[in-house]
Amino acid sequence: MSLKRTKPAFAISRRLRNFLFTLGILLACLLIALDHSSLRPKWRHYRQSAGQSVYSDFEKYDAKTFTVVKVVDGDTIDIDTPDGGYSHTRIRLWGVDTPETKKPDTPVMYFGPEASEFTTKSALGKSVTVYLDKTNTRDKYSRLLAYILLPDGSYLNELLLSEGYAYADFRFRHSFYNKYKQLESAARSSKKGLWEKVTPGQMPPWRQEN
Repeated sequence: MSLKRTKPAFAISRRLRNFLFTLGILLACLLIALDHSSLRPKWRHYRQSAGQSVYSDFEKYDAKTFTVVKVVDGDTIDIDTPDGGYSHTRIRLWGVDTPETKKPDTPVMYFGPEASEFTTKSALGKSVTVYLDKTNTRDKYSRLLAYILLPDGSYLNELLLSEGYAYADFRFRHSFYNKYKQLESAARSSKKGLWEKVTPGQMPPWRQEN
């Protein structure tokens, strides 16, 4: 009587090992190809952005002092330290939204020039201290999100709200969300800045929906 032969139990696991080994080689080749292809700048930027931790931003910027070298808009400034491939770091002020003056395909909004002028007078050329928030350190454009302490001890974010140059940004939660809503409410009640004459149609689209 003949005995029926059976496959060795390890045959499947051997094939699986070979498959995983081959897959690993292919992935390694793909990574090398990406690093040497025309997509390299975008690929490296993605890796840097995806791997950039909140910790590294805190270590580099939090509670550190820098000079404001440019005011882009009422709520956006540049400071004198490199960020990635840029010679400066662009900061978007946490929790506030000033009327647009330089956004592509967007007309200058009501009280936008006044807000930009206020930020320019308050911060341009001055040494400011940057404070980050544990909730997030970057926006979708990779700009640093920060609270800016001015030399006189006041925060630029709060001044913009309390003097009526900015809207409290309800779209994103942060550590001072409720405080900023209260600052805006007080400015609105006192008809400070833009609140004196602004109409719903002159507000940012996101604000008109709230």
